Amino acid sequence: MAIEANQIVSIEYEVKDGDTVVDSNVGGDALVFMFGKGQIIPGLENGIVNMEIGEKADILVQPADAYGEYNAEATQEVPADQFAGIDLAVGMTLYGQGEDGGTVQVTVKEIKEDTVVIDFNHPLAGKALMFSVAINNIRDASAEEAMTGIPAENKPAEGESCGTGCGCH
Repeated sequence: MAIEANQIVSIEYEVKDGDTVVDSNVGGDALVFMFGKGQIIPGLENGIVNMEIGEKADILVQPADAYGEYNAEATQEVPADQFAGIDLAVGMTLYGQGEDGGTVQVTVKEIKEDTVVIDFNHPLAGKALMFSVAINNIRDASAEEAMTGIPAENKPAEGESCGTGCGCH
């Protein structure tokens, strides 16, 4: 039976780029999300749709269904003095504020004498990713979960913040 939109799904996964493990929750907390809400990458969501509780699978997700193709134009050369006090290294991930006020993740691509080239692509853009997935649980969402899109397992405990600064505590 196919997993349906607005169901709460719990998975254990390991994701590889070639032979390199780039992310995993094996042995840790399960990833819990509401299916059909775009809370995980489309290729993984499409890959698990026909799976059932206890089932395991390897799912190859192409860049277009993961973090997109690599865009060589998504780089910017900025004055090095904007990074004063930061011990920069090529490959380092930095976080800043975008024009819309949201958080932007960039990677240091090149360090020149007076400038730094930063890359706005997601670190996994352009990569085909192999997900090894196990379905731990599938359940119907409660009325509150369906309304908010947030599984109960992902809500902060009473008095805690979710860390987004949204004032949801």
